[in-house]
Amino acid sequence: MPDTPPALSVAMSVYNGERFLAEAIESILAQSFTDFEFLILDDGSSDGTADIIRRYAGQDQRIRPIIRENRGLIVSLNQLLALARAPIVARMDADDNSRPSRFETQLRFLAENPDHGVVGSWSQDMDENGSLFLSKGREHPVTHEQFEHNMAHGGPLFCHPAVMYRRDLVLAQGGYHAAFRHCEDLDLWLRLASVTRLANIPERLIQYRHYAGQVSKRHATEQQIGAAVAYEAYHQRAAGKDDPTASLDQLPPIDQLDALFGEQGIGQRVREKVARGILHSPVGLRDQGFDIMLSHIREGGSHEGMWRTVLRLVRLGEPLRALRLTTVLATN
Repeated sequence: MPDTPPALSVAMSVYNGERFLAEAIESILAQSFTDFEFLILDDGSSDGTADIIRRYAGQDQRIRPIIRENRGLIVSLNQLLALARAPIVARMDADDNSRPSRFETQLRFLAENPDHGVVGSWSQDMDENGSLFLSKGREHPVTHEQFEHNMAHGGPLFCHPAVMYRRDLVLAQGGYHAAFRHCEDLDLWLRLASVTRLANIPERLIQYRHYAGQVSKRHATEQQIGAAVAYEAYHQRAAGKDDPTASLDQLPPIDQLDALFGEQGIGQRVREKVARGILHSPVGLRDQGFDIMLSHIREGGSHEGMWRTVLRLVRLGEPLRALRLTTVLATN
């Protein structure tokens, strides 16, 4: 008899994730809904990730291990989409935990709401030890109308590892776009919002881990730049214009964005958003984000919050950057 495809494909890409991987895998294997395949892709890890994946694959036939050289997260996510056999895909990260009822709850929502192509959930924040982590972030939107409000005002959309979506819909939109490293999910949600309805279930179906080594902390400025450009592309599409980022392998420098979009002021708006986005980011204030902030001020950008950032730089042990920012603020 032919192999019957599962109802759900779970997609997890891992790179050097041995620290939390076993806990994440076990949270999936403990789901109350059991008709799934679990695709775990080791993206060229140099630690014990592959051995952990192979060990669990030997214990549970639902796990499909993919072990290969490093190609990056976006390539990995698109490969997982291509390999998935189910019509619905659940995302999962190797450092988070899913509640036992997650799949059952989200699948029920999609079955009852065929006009929705993506559903996430609220998350419970935890630290690296699994203890409660107090986050100042806002709750994710619940209804599609709340998503539209947040897209217009820059609010949060989805917690990526908590998301479940219809595979064909995502593939029809081109999957994850290569240019948006470290914010590939945001770009995807903004594209999907024009062709389907989005929702989050107001239950904490996933535990989201915060720790020093996670991507969002190591690549803060690149993430901020990508997010700002993703929104510019979103506005282009909403205006009926072509999206010039769709076929790019990487985004050009900010100074070239006006030419890319064929519109003046794009680069200035992106610099402003990045400058605002890194005000409280130690990584962003220490990398290229700092120079983007200075350019924003020289262009006549708002000084709001910038003087407090001078003090923040001093506390971070960056007196020279604090002096540079003081000089630019005082002369512009």
